[in-house]
Amino acid sequence: MARVLVVEDDAQLARALRINLEVRSYEVAAARDGDGALRLFAAGEPDAVLLDLGLPDTDGVELIKAIRSRSRAPILVLSARHLSGEKVRALDAGADDYVTKPFSMDELLARLRAATRRRRATARAEALTVVTTAHFTIDLAAKKLLREGHPVRLTPTEWHLLEILAASPGRRVSQRTLLLEVWGPAYAENTNYLRVYMAQLRRKLEADPSRPRYLITEPGLGYRFEP
Repeated sequence: MARVLVVEDDAQLARALRINLEVRSYEVAAARDGDGALRLFAAGEPDAVLLDLGLPDTDGVELIKAIRSRSRAPILVLSARHLSGEKVRALDAGADDYVTKPFSMDELLARLRAATRRRRATARAEALTVVTTAHFTIDLAAKKLLREGHPVRLTPTEWHLLEILAASPGRRVSQRTLLLEVWGPAYAENTNYLRVYMAQLRRKLEADPSRPRYLITEPGLGYRFEP
């Protein structure tokens, strides 16, 4: 169950947020000011924060900075301030999204789901910094590859391709996704690029490139890395 911290001094809106979140199986903690928000945050880090900028005891932007200094939980600002300068200040301080009041509850919840999905994906990628197999080790953070203890040199394109696949072990990555991520929109249909570079990677990594163990082709669909 995801935990959401709601920081909102409008009691009616705070109640509406709590009801809508809890009916969707979120656990909700609520504060009406900055001090209360920081106390709740210290008691248990939430998975996301919904934060009003117009708080009675502190500037909402300063609260964003305080939260961001100790956590990477998504922060969605809820504010009646429509000026672009206010939005820029909040986003530069560390907010992930800015929703102006009045807003659609369905839209807000969709933005919350998207923000928490992005954070989970980032957390998975950060946790998976080193991928070890029986024949080679990929250090994603250091951008190093060792095969049987010896460094293997990859071109920037080869590394980018391997990095994307290794970050999602056991999951198929579509041809189009790989082409867009590595080469860009102009090459989205050039599947021959993938065949050439996958062959190069297999020659550097696989014991038998003709019978790959780690870099698996799913014909017509994409590729999969099996550690």
